[in-house]
Amino acid sequence: MTFSASHLLLAWLADLLLGDPPSWPHPVRWIGRLIEKAESFFYLETGDGGRPRLGAGSDGTPDGRLRVLGAAFWLTVVGAVGAAVTAALLLFHWIHPFLSGLLGVWIACTCLATRSLHDESAAVARALREGRLEEARGLLSRIVSRETAHLDEEGIWRALLETVSENLSDGVVAPLFYLALGGPVGGLLYKTVNTLDSMVGYRNERYRDFGWCAARMDDLFNWIPARLTALLLLAAGAVWGLDRRRGRAVVRRDARKHKSPNAGFPEAAAAGLLGVQLGGPGIYFGRTVEKPTLGDPVAAPDEKSFRLMTRLLFTTSALAALSAALVRGLWG
Repeated sequence: MTFSASHLLLAWLADLLLGDPPSWPHPVRWIGRLIEKAESFFYLETGDGGRPRLGAGSDGTPDGRLRVLGAAFWLTVVGAVGAAVTAALLLFHWIHPFLSGLLGVWIACTCLATRSLHDESAAVARALREGRLEEARGLLSRIVSRETAHLDEEGIWRALLETVSENLSDGVVAPLFYLALGGPVGGLLYKTVNTLDSMVGYRNERYRDFGWCAARMDDLFNWIPARLTALLLLAAGAVWGLDRRRGRAVVRRDARKHKSPNAGFPEAAAAGLLGVQLGGPGIYFGRTVEKPTLGDPVAAPDEKSFRLMTRLLFTTSALAALSAALVRGLWG
């Protein structure tokens, strides 16, 4: 199977040009259906309102049996995806190596989200700029997990900066990192791990134990990419003449305040470079969650800071793609 540095760069360029057309087939949507099917098999229920038959007790003690089932569920999904994509690449390579390379480029392209991250965030910014606050709230609710109905204009700008900086790691740098090391198989396995976390990695009654493995493995897979994203953001900030020294200081001071072991690094880097304060309280599933603040309020989040964040998004993506291609060339 051939997946060279040029294949990786071609996939990155294809993502920039095409994004993620909703009418096109997408492996992540297939992975989502597989996760739903596998969950219905592994997760045991009584049928009385969806409460687990094997669950944590009233004292919050973890249920080891549910964690074992969740680990088996995670391994089954990841193993099935890895086997399927490897078999497809081998089959296409047997027919003709060119077809295997073409399939690899398509798979790699679907792992990346630079264009879609920009398009979805820019749609929110456009609605705000034109004074359509309710529409901006609705569009924002499609790309963030918090409730948006109560957010004012500054709150929407802040949420946009947070989601672009955080998803820059999950949707761009991390997939490129695993594509560099493992080709299309590595890239799609990372997307599987990330999708598993987004579907079952919650701390509610149903998934607190069953989704524990998915959440922890997502933390593990993102540990290096999140820190690489912060470094690349600082490099991109230097390209645009932003205060890299302040960005580095905010990362050192605030990155580990975040509840997530990873999300704080790209968010803190962006906050420091832009001179804004991110984080703070937010409403999630009807409950106010107090989140630590990252950065200093040198300036208020606004359209100007979003434009700068857009420059950082594309510059960081380009730096990550070039770095990944270099690693792929040496590794391959």
